[in-house]
Amino acid sequence: MSSSPDDTTPGIFRSEEVCLSQLFLQSEAAYTSVAELGELGLVQFRDLNPDTSSFQRKFVSEVRRCDEMERKLRFLEREIKKDQIPMLDTGENPDAPQPREMIDLEATFEKLENELREVNQNEETLKKNFSELTELKHILRKTQTFFEEIHRRDGPGSVRASASTSATDREPLIHVDDEAHAPGELFRQIFGYDRRTTNEHRQSGGGDSMQGGGGPDDVIVADPAAESETMELTGPAAGHGHAGMFANFGFVAGVIQRERIPAFERLLWRACRGNVFLRHSEIDDVLNDTATGEPINKSVFIIFFQGDQLKTKVKKICEGFRATLYPCPDTPSERREMSIGVMTRIEDLKTVLGQTQDHRHRVLVAAAKNVRMWLTKVRKIKSIYHTLNLFNIDVTQKCLIAECWCPVDALDRIRMALKRGTYNKLEEESGSTVPSILNRMDTTEAPPTYNKSNKYTVGFQNIVDAYGIATYREINPAIYTMISFPFLFAVMFGDMGHGTIMLLAALFLILREKQLEAARIRDEIFQMFFGGRYVIFLMGAFSIYTGFLYNDIFSKSLNIFGSAWANSLLPNETQPFFDKGLLEVPLMLVPEKAYVTSPYPIGVDPVWNLAEANKLSFLNSMKMKSSVILGIGQMTFGLILSYHNYKYFHSDLDVKFMFIPQMLFMACIFIYLCLQIIVKWLAYSATAGVVFGYEYPGSNCAPSLLIGLINMFMMKSRDAGFVGADGKVSWGCSNNLWYPGQSFFETVFVLIALACIPVMLFAKPYFMWKAEKERQAGNGHMQLGTAETVLVIVAVVQIPIMLFVKPFFVWRRDKAAAATRESVRADMNGGDSEAEVVHHEPKTNGGGGHGHGDGPLLKDGDGTEAKKLDMADVMVYQAIHTIEFALGCISHTASYLRLWALSLAHAQLSDVLWTMVFRAAFRSDGYIGAISTYLLFFAFFFLSVFILVLMEGLSAFLHALRLHWVEFQSKFYGGHGYVFAPFSFEKILEAEREAEEA
Repeated sequence: MSSSPDDTTPGIFRSEEVCLSQLFLQSEAAYTSVAELGELGLVQFRDLNPDTSSFQRKFVSEVRRCDEMERKLRFLEREIKKDQIPMLDTGENPDAPQPREMIDLEATFEKLENELREVNQNEETLKKNFSELTELKHILRKTQTFFEEIHRRDGPGSVRASASTSATDREPLIHVDDEAHAPGELFRQIFGYDRRTTNEHRQSGGGDSMQGGGGPDDVIVADPAAESETMELTGPAAGHGHAGMFANFGFVAGVIQRERIPAFERLLWRACRGNVFLRHSEIDDVLNDTATGEPINKSVFIIFFQGDQLKTKVKKICEGFRATLYPCPDTPSERREMSIGVMTRIEDLKTVLGQTQDHRHRVLVAAAKNVRMWLTKVRKIKSIYHTLNLFNIDVTQKCLIAECWCPVDALDRIRMALKRGTYNKLEEESGSTVPSILNRMDTTEAPPTYNKSNKYTVGFQNIVDAYGIATYREINPAIYTMISFPFLFAVMFGDMGHGTIMLLAALFLILREKQLEAARIRDEIFQMFFGGRYVIFLMGAFSIYTGFLYNDIFSKSLNIFGSAWANSLLPNETQPFFDKGLLEVPLMLVPEKAYVTSPYPIGVDPVWNLAEANKLSFLNSMKMKSSVILGIGQMTFGLILSYHNYKYFHSDLDVKFMFIPQMLFMACIFIYLCLQIIVKWLAYSATAGVVFGYEYPGSNCAPSLLIGLINMFMMKSRDAGFVGADGKVSWGCSNNLWYPGQSFFETVFVLIALACIPVMLFAKPYFMWKAEKERQAGNGHMQLGTAETVLVIVAVVQIPIMLFVKPFFVWRRDKAAAATRESVRADMNGGDSEAEVVHHEPKTNGGGGHGHGDGPLLKDGDGTEAKKLDMADVMVYQAIHTIEFALGCISHTASYLRLWALSLAHAQLSDVLWTMVFRAAFRSDGYIGAISTYLLFFAFFFLSVFILVLMEGLSAFLHALRLHWVEFQSKFYGGHGYVFAPFSFEKILEAEREAEEA
């Protein structure tokens, strides 16, 4: 990539000069050296192993270890957020840990993860046991109530039994003995439970049903196949008054989700043909799901049945509805005894669960203090090993080789960073001081584009980069966009009031930027406004300026310097209107009489705000002509920038056969039009006189520039002057010639413009083709043959002929194309092969760096640059650019009229809002007027902000964006580069943080 060797252009006008360098790092010091480069953030590494998969690289195991550590840290972070524990984030940027510290970090994370998982598992088990014991408690209580109701209704002595039961209901169901909480019996009572069936209990002669011996899983849930779930109410044990009703019946008890009860009941009735008895009752307490932790409502049920077949059906239906079955004794004493044991275990579980949660909280609080710092360290380690995987390893396995892009002005800083990383590591381990080597390489590959930016310029740089990354070392439009973009926006948005609102909003974001950055608000719309706060600030400031020029503030005008117009009407001309009671009558002020002093010092005269009849006509004419001048001025400035690009890249062909014809084409038509506009403003007024030697009757004969431009291209003959030989004003005098020699000059201008088109189309391809032929012949001074010369002359002069002989040139291109030579060759010596990279000094002349160059470059054997000429591609490329420029000058000039259209629309919307909303408040007097003014002001303010500032501002922003991307940058900006993406810890950590918050 050629560049000017003696260029002193500041970096703000062009991208930074970037070079390709080669690094030789000692294996022991490679890690620390890359860490230092990551802190510096000025080196972009290239992948020297593109054909090697990610799983076959040298440091893939270290990357996997980092992934595992990052997974553990994310697990810790989730648990900390689940407990709503604030994580300490001081913004500290610790240094990248040494490789040996990875082992300590892995051990720490492994210990924390295992401890936390064990605590979580124990807590989950305890919560599950607690939930099951709570459900069992409600089952025992509800079944006891059910059997007591049966006993009171059917048992002997029902009146006495009922009274006794009522007394019992007023007492606690379970009397807990304090001795049951002895410390030595705590865990035995929690996890020890005998699941022997009631039948076995009776057969063994009774005994305590709360005997321990079971594990944690044996506390509550009964085995579906176990007989403990069905209690046969037979014999004397099933007495107490309800033996006659439920004799020889079995029953199961359990809990089910409340919303499943209706379907559960219907299925039981249909599947068992009505041969079961179901009783259910809602649990008043809200239970928590042990898996999700969400609250859930459940109900207790008890089902009576007879026979093993019904028992099997009932169990299967319960399993289908995910009902949980629990053992329930059939005698009151056994139920009371079990209830006492359950309550004891619940209290003990609460104690142990609280201690478990306190321990978990302490672990998480301790981890929350360091988890952000640990994440930073792990991500730095991971990024270092990812970068090391891009390196090549020499045969001796003692040196790592890397290639990188780096700014030329940062080479000294990069060398110092390598020195720090190398010396610190090697002196610490072996006392060696072998330095790392940074070797600058020469290459023809296009380097990445590196544009320095700060918080002030980054918004405008993003606007330019959104169109396309600049080609390496071409002019950066951002510096000019900082002024032209807000100004063109303000031309469309000009209003002092609305500009002040925008300025104050941006000023708030600027003054509070540190607090707002610390808040890390993730709203996308807010981030868009906050990122462009300095762009908005300048747009508001320029809008105040253009609003001052338009003399427009909320559709009103300010009379600061005094109007240059006065009332020229005599009293006898206005008195008849007063006599008739007409207070508002449109009258015309004749400029020859009413214009009494010098023009208004700056901006539009405030009297035009009162001219309701022709206000729009005056403002439209002024703004339309101003838009044309601004547009052509910006496009001409773009062409001047293209000249600087051509000169910087030493592209003489582009200067001679692109810039000069384009500038002549632009000057002969469009710059000439701008000069006509300015001369018309200065020379022609409402007063009659002599202008450029022609008698000027008055404003009705002021030159019509649009019709004159059409007549210029049609080369139509016109009369000279505005007054004929007979002294009468010519009909259509505004279309006549208005300065001496106008017809001659305009004819010359049109011919020059037309002649520039074939020059732009054919001259550059011709000289490129000629240079290609000379290169192939090996003699730069060898003349072309007669036939070839004739063909070239015919091609330049006769455009239609050139279009038909294009296939012939395609055939010649295929015949004359030179074979591509490789820049890397391998020399075979004996049994060993050695690859040698051949580098050449870049050529000092030639073009093509900015998107308008001479084509791709090749290498000859002697090291000189050669051009692989594809004539068809060159002609198509040149034809596209020629047509685009010629037609684009016309369409782009018309496109700039959006400045006038948007300005007119904004002013009219503002006027409508004032007239239809706020002015209505002034029609009432007294208290009603005060209240209506207060209310309508807020309506007017909010409508102004949301419609005129936000919506109209967004519209003007998008139109200004299009004018810069298409109309301005297309004249000089290639945008074929790729961005410089250095290895930087700061950018990596910021990207990770944004990904987390997203």
